[in-house]
Amino acid sequence: MIYCPRFSAHVVTPPEISIVIPVYDEEAVLPALFERLYRALDALGRAYEIVFVDDGSRDRSPLLLREQHARRRDVTRVVLLNRNYGQHMAIMAGFEQARGSKVVTLDADLQNPPEQIGVLLAAMDAGHDYVGSVRRGRQDRFLRRNASRLVNALRERTTRIRMNDHGSMMRAYASHIVRSMTRSRETTAFIPALAYTYAVNPVEVEIAHAARAAGRSKYSWLTLARLNFDLMTGFSIVPLRLFSLGGCLVALASALLFIYHLARGLMHGPQVDPVFGLFTVVFFLIGVVLFGLGLLGEYVGRIYLQVRDHPRFVVAAMLDTAPAADPERR
Repeated sequence: MIYCPRFSAHVVTPPEISIVIPVYDEEAVLPALFERLYRALDALGRAYEIVFVDDGSRDRSPLLLREQHARRRDVTRVVLLNRNYGQHMAIMAGFEQARGSKVVTLDADLQNPPEQIGVLLAAMDAGHDYVGSVRRGRQDRFLRRNASRLVNALRERTTRIRMNDHGSMMRAYASHIVRSMTRSRETTAFIPALAYTYAVNPVEVEIAHAARAAGRSKYSWLTLARLNFDLMTGFSIVPLRLFSLGGCLVALASALLFIYHLARGLMHGPQVDPVFGLFTVVFFLIGVVLFGLGLLGEYVGRIYLQVRDHPRFVVAAMLDTAPAADPERR
């Protein structure tokens, strides 16, 4: 990571809780988020900090974050990335700055109610080092809900990661898990799954889920497909093994089909329909080969991104917590 130096060496007592929130073009919802988030955290009666990470927003989100930092400098920190790196890398940038012993992530769109943060903290107080969440009464479209169920089922069968709702980003992590993730140097990290691999005593809790307060989702179907490929290829080579096994089965089936048509031709004379059957088999095999090349390309692409060893993100500016009267922090 490349980042700007801190504004001063002023020693700040670490808070108990760090809230990390990635922000990307959320101008319409930020005022409501500020109002509900700070009220919910103040009501907990615990020392906290909020780390907002602007992921290269193109609207007025950075300006609103700066204004909020000016209003609540005591607990507000803002990380401004130089461009858009995606939600998971934005969270990683926030993890780099988080100082709390408990780190909570949630989205800025208010689909994860800030009032539910206490539910996650209660599970951590009970001794769990990683608290996942399952969205109760999920307020998403039918196709997206069922696509998530399909991906969950596929992940259960191809990896050792056990999560009922990997799409929910409202989660809580012990600081040692956060440090392990920031040291991992994964270039295409899927944070909930990566954290699971480091957790000793994980648990899931149910949380409420609300309809998006304003704006629209930044996740297109293409983006979701890419993230799911990251999830599958980043934590398992089972897809490659399944493809190898499938290739063997297809080759065996092709050989048996060839023997069948050869025997049929010898017994009953030349037939016309086998030609069409042959074309069907050829096109099927071509499709299998192309799918295999695409799957192999996913793994090779991950290797390519990793060996380049480029910075995962670049921090353009950092607004840190400081007393308003401290001239060195202005």
